[in-house]
Amino acid sequence: MLQSNAPFTPLFIDGKQVSASDGGTFDVVHVTTRKVVGTSASASIADCTTAVDAAAEAFKTWGQTTPYHRRDILLKAADLVSTDEWRKKILETPMQETGCSLGWAMGGYVAAVPLLRTVASYANDLVGKSFMSHSVPGMQCVMEQRPMGVIFGIAPWNAPFTLTLRAIAIPLLCGNTVVLKSSEFSPRTQSLAIELFHAAGIPAGVLNYISMAREKSPELTAQIIAHPAVRKINFTGSDRVGRIIATEAAKHLKPTVLELGGKAPAVVLDDAPLADAANAIVYGAMLHSGQICMSTERVIVQRAAAEPLLEQIRTLCDSLVGNEAKIGPLFTEASAQNVLEMISEAREGGAEVYMGDVARDGAILRPHIIRGVKPGMRLWERESFGPVIAFAVVDTVEEAVELANATTYSLSASLWTKDMYTARKVALLIRAGSDLETFSYIRLGLLKICLGYTNVNGPTFHSEPLISVAGLGGSSGYGHFGIDDFTDKGVIAVHPLGREFPFLQ
Repeated sequence: MLQSNAPFTPLFIDGKQVSASDGGTFDVVHVTTRKVVGTSASASIADCTTAVDAAAEAFKTWGQTTPYHRRDILLKAADLVSTDEWRKKILETPMQETGCSLGWAMGGYVAAVPLLRTVASYANDLVGKSFMSHSVPGMQCVMEQRPMGVIFGIAPWNAPFTLTLRAIAIPLLCGNTVVLKSSEFSPRTQSLAIELFHAAGIPAGVLNYISMAREKSPELTAQIIAHPAVRKINFTGSDRVGRIIATEAAKHLKPTVLELGGKAPAVVLDDAPLADAANAIVYGAMLHSGQICMSTERVIVQRAAAEPLLEQIRTLCDSLVGNEAKIGPLFTEASAQNVLEMISEAREGGAEVYMGDVARDGAILRPHIIRGVKPGMRLWERESFGPVIAFAVVDTVEEAVELANATTYSLSASLWTKDMYTARKVALLIRAGSDLETFSYIRLGLLKICLGYTNVNGPTFHSEPLISVAGLGGSSGYGHFGIDDFTDKGVIAVHPLGREFPFLQ
């Protein structure tokens, strides 16, 4: 039974906050206290259709506005985030709803303003380009980047406010309208982003918000994707769900932008500054209990540095044990159990539990360090999303690069060495955040932007606002969160009057 003081999160459709048309709701339960911390409207198929229809109708006018008008709304949203009122809401809500630490909530808050302002700056890139025809004398051509229509965005619970902003900001700047679906674990936090944009002046119908109970999500998501007005889907989450969404989209030949997690490696060479490396590795692995797509999941170290590095990492992890302000719960007990099963499977395969008790207290896990993890083990292959470091020792730099790339997905990487010549050479060989095509271009020394990161002497969890808002795709997903992925290129060709056609002569 819902507690009387637990907040209610409505849907937001066509500029209005509404309950589900059939009265459906679901509870949000805190993973540690097991208390109901909120209830949310659970959309029906009628609500989903109404939201898409409202977005399609609003697109008729929103798509005709100037990029600079849309830019100003993003800048207004950034100004609002900077106020004490919004700071309080953005910090408190995810802590209450998802059980995250104050430090993690603060990180999401701090990232919001640069994200919004950087996206706003892309308005200058939406201008058309004029050129003369190469084949018809006197023909003038104009290439325009045009909005696509209704974008269906799905954002996750682990960085609910920031990743919701990313799911909607670029599409809106490009002139699209949006229907945003929240995670069932964080509806109230994600609805803040919708509230923010409406406070900044976005018109009714341009940005719509729906949430739904977990059991209803597969069917309703498929029906939204199938709606004729939906032109593109963006999703951030697990590769398992990403495959399902990609399959549904493929049925209707609709494009997607998918960011599907990561298995970030930290490569530590013999000459690395070990104290700095240990600090950054523990930060990257344990922040938010490892529940970040750029968490440091694998450490690959040359043999001479292995033992001293391990000892320093262990000492730092020991200081975190029992400190729930830093190592909080995983988002569900099932998630914690899955991490333990991955560790147990690795141990059965010959890996050694160097640190950790392979046990859980509800959804809380102590930091774990596992030695001897190798390709083929699930702990190497799959994203753990927990406070776990898989540790592998190699003899050569070539072996280190080979192991760093021995995964189907990594959004980011770090490389530790005091030799900047070696750093620049090796960093280009680590395939983080890039697909094979991009990797081939880099190997050839050609210019092509790789929207993943190899951080030299820094943590895997780092990206620059100017690039990160453009997206992290490649081998972990498809497409990027950039203006080219949320616009269509169209050409207007103005033919000269009096043109002669040889066929008619």
